[in-house]
Amino acid sequence: MYLIIGIRMGKTTKATLVFLVLFIGLVVYLSTRVAHHECRVCVTFNGQTLCRTAASGTEKAAIESAVTSACSGLASGMTESIKCENTRPDSVECSER
Repeated sequence: MYLIIGIRMGKTTKATLVFLVLFIGLVVYLSTRVAHHECRVCVTFNGQTLCRTAASGTEKAAIESAVTSACSGLASGMTESIKCENTRPDSVECSER
């Protein structure tokens, strides 16, 4: 097999090109999938409340993503982030798109 410029490719080069094409295809496919659920979640942590909206393929994933996003603005450090993400949200509003 030859490249467009006429250089002969070895087996490793062919395998690398096939892998890269498949990987790029997978990334494009996953990034263009339509999110079917959108959720707005409000979380109170350390006396502050923050609401965030997230969309995903499942309602559960959208809620988790919105909670993580809200907690990133409310908590500082890994320990607080984990505590915040385990806090029950004040409100959850989901809709299908």
